[in-house]
This record gives sequence, structure tokens and C-alpha cells, in this order.
Amino acid sequence: MGEHMYGVVLWADKSDNKAVIWCEDHGNLAYYYDPECSLHDGGAIDAGDLIQFDLREESECRRARNLRRVSSGFAPELPTRLKVDQPRHAPQPESTVIPFRRP
Repeated sequence: MGEHMYGVVLWADKSDNKAVIWCEDHGNLAYYYDPECSLHDGGAIDAGDLIQFDLREESECRRARNLRRVSSGFAPELPTRLKVDQPRHAPQPESTVIPFRRP
């Protein structure tokens, strides 16, 4: 049994009809894959699109089905904003704690 959900496409592969979706409940991401199907409006999904879909919780992940585009290009900057570029060794904040040294 599934439920209706809204989400924003974070990544899409138009050639294979695959997508990763950030869900409105901010839970785990949902994955879509259907090589023989396209959106109800006939177009391909793209990163940043707002979509409605049927969500099915499976043991290994969440699956999206029956995608319907609500708004094309709803949040085109979202996938880029979610990328975090942090240095491998982030600088440590200065400590005010006095270290304990053994004699």
C-alpha cells in the first residue's frame, strides 16, 4: 500500500527514466526507475522539478511511482545547494579547555 507524496527531483537520468527525489516529509530519499514509462504529461523529469507521486516503502528503500509533474523548474538551485564542499580536515575551533597532562 502506498501514499501520495510531493517532492523535488534532486537528480534525474532522462535516458533511463531514473530519479532521486527529496520528499516533502524530509524522510529518506525516494528512488524512481521505470525504463518503459514517462511522466503523465509525456515529458521527461529534470532536477528541480516539483512532482507528485505514489510512495511505496520497501525494506531496502522508498520507491516512487506514477510521477506527475506539478511545476517544471520549481527549485532548480536545490540540487546544487544541497552539495556540501567541506575540506577533508576541517579546522578545529580554538579550545578554552585546559588539557590534563599526566606527570
